[in-house]
This record gives sequence, C-alpha cells and structure tokens, in this order.
Amino acid sequence: MKKVILITGGQRSGKSEFAERLALSLSPNPVYIATAHIWDDEFKIRVKRHQERRGPEWTNIEEEKHLARLSIINKVAVIDCLTLWCTNFFFDRDKNVQEQPSVDKVLKEIESEFDDFTNQDATFIFVTNEIGSGGTSSNLVQRRFTDLLGWFNQYVASKADKVILMISGIPVTIKEEKQI
Repeated sequence: MKKVILITGGQRSGKSEFAERLALSLSPNPVYIATAHIWDDEFKIRVKRHQERRGPEWTNIEEEKHLARLSIINKVAVIDCLTLWCTNFFFDRDKNVQEQPSVDKVLKEIESEFDDFTNQDATFIFVTNEIGSGGTSSNLVQRRFTDLLGWFNQYVASKADKVILMISGIPVTIKEEKQI
C-alpha cells in the first residue's frame, strides 16, 4: 500500500537519522535514494558520514534528478533530500543565473516528477528542509529558491499521509493523515 511520509526541519535537526530509523522499523532492507550533487570537498565529507552510518541492509541509489525512473515497488525508501533534489532542477550547472528557468516552470517540473515517482506502490519517506523559517535574504537567487522549496514542501505535505517536524532531534507529528 502506498504511503508518503514527509520529514522536515532545520539543518542538523536530526531529520536524516530519524528517517533512517523509521525506514528500518518498517523494513529489514530499505532503500536509500541520495539526491545530492557533490559540490565541494566539505560536502563530500558530509555525504561520506551519511553513507558510513548505514549498514549492509540498505540498498543505496544515487539519483540527482529523475526519481520517476526508479522502480521501488513494495519497498520502503528514504529520499534524502528534497532540498538538494530541487537544487538540481533550479541550478543548471551549464547555465548562468540569468538563464535559470522561472520558479513556476521548475515547480511544475518537480511536481510532475514527484507525482510520477510516487505513482507506485511503495512507502516513501521524504526528507526536506525548512529554509524559509529565517529572515528574508537580500540575495534574489536565494529568495527565489526559498520560494520554490517552500511551495514544493507545501505540495508534498498536501500529498503526504504523515508529516513530521524535527526540532532538536525530537520528532513532532504535525499531520497524521491526508487533510484538505
């Protein structure tokens, strides 16, 4: 039976570790889908730390953009994370900032990819960040991305069966079942 769980919160709030524990409580052999593009050496170290935390019971898949290509039917999967996944659509590494697509165009593209991906019988545990909880940036690109992620998080939350907010390592359930 299809189930969508969204885990959100700030940086270092415990989202990924909680998602991994939840997945292991639901399946002895969960899938971990990493959406990150390795931008620099510091980020490479963060990714390595995440990888080392998971054991051999995990099936690890790296996919930066095209989640709908993946078949995870009857599996439990952690998708970590939607923030980095959206970044991969928002920032085309082959173009400069002036040529970036509009927020509306990217939002439609990621909503469509999300819908196609979640149109299979699986348990999806999505991890995302609440980046809009702070002040408004003076940087136009940051404001555009914050808008995109905020709207996409709302979209995913509207589709989710359960939404959990992580605060200082503590999970707080903010949605238990689909609501209007």
